[in-house]
Amino acid sequence: MSTREALWDYRNAFGDAFGRTYFRRFGPGVAASVGIGTYLGEPTPAVDDASREAIELALRSGVNHVDTAINYRAGRAERVVGEAIRGSPIDREAVVVATKGGFLPFDGDRPDDPGAYVRERFLDPGIVDRAHLADGAHAISVDFLAWSLDRSLERLGLDAVDCYYVHNPETQLAVRSRDAVYDQLEAAFELLERRRVAGDVGSYGVATWDAFRVPTDDAAYLSLGEVLARAEAAGEAVGPDDTHGFEAIQLPFNVAMADAFTRANHPAPPGADADGPLSALEFAHESGLSVVTSASIGQGDLAVDGAIPADVDATLSGETPAQRALNFARSAPGVTSSLVGTIDLAHVRENVAAGTFDPLGANAFDAVFE
Repeated sequence: MSTREALWDYRNAFGDAFGRTYFRRFGPGVAASVGIGTYLGEPTPAVDDASREAIELALRSGVNHVDTAINYRAGRAERVVGEAIRGSPIDREAVVVATKGGFLPFDGDRPDDPGAYVRERFLDPGIVDRAHLADGAHAISVDFLAWSLDRSLERLGLDAVDCYYVHNPETQLAVRSRDAVYDQLEAAFELLERRRVAGDVGSYGVATWDAFRVPTDDAAYLSLGEVLARAEAAGEAVGPDDTHGFEAIQLPFNVAMADAFTRANHPAPPGADADGPLSALEFAHESGLSVVTSASIGQGDLAVDGAIPADVDATLSGETPAQRALNFARSAPGVTSSLVGTIDLAHVRENVAAGTFDPLGANAFDAVFE
């Protein structure tokens, strides 16, 4: 698991090469505000090798935040992340490793009959109860998440992960009520509190696609205030004190998907200096939660000339569209780290170099939306 001392040592080793606020508070110390994701790519040995090289290069270059999930690349992504970390000259304690549980994972390749695979691997052995399954491939029941975390640690080959996300809980809203999903999350958080006490996870959070950025009347909406309240209740229930380990949220954010900043859809937390509801980013900031952005360059769509509106593009620093898009995401108030997935070494270097440019200040970022 990462430690404060090792994270700060990493920052001191690399910090002078980057612009202001490149390293930001995360977990017990600080981490790079550019992270490497592992979602994209076919489940093949060739992509395994390329991904491993990309992660190793990122770690050696000033990126010490690696994000994955049990289901990414048919279950291969976690194995590659673990191999890259173990093979890196960078101290494991200087790296923030995050993974996720929620989607039923394959085991190295895509089966010819996914339905039969789910039945034989998960339903018949009792790892997942059919009543807990949504869309045929998603569950956040306590038993399944416990299995998922154990499996993730095994695949990663690590003793602990720094942040464990409950993955896309809004998927469950297709088959059960919002209150029932909040109840599921509270039970999941109690599990993660116990695993935090046991030393298996440093912290936990929720990774979403729609839940925190859609309007309140959208079928996929979840309230950050209610989710945080359930984490607080879990912390009180598990102990050993009344604190909790809910520390981060992950959501998509980029110049074309900015509603986590522009849409005020979460009731302000107690004590907040606010006259009305807040955006997801504002709520997270007021509540002391780290925000990690996914789709930071639109899965490559914003890495081409003309993809960023010209008036916005003119305000951003960076030599390439990808760098400017990444720096837009890093500039949003409340954002801790922005993820970019790649297996191309040239793109790793390009993404790292984005951090040598300063992000927009708060006033300049606000002015983009005026």
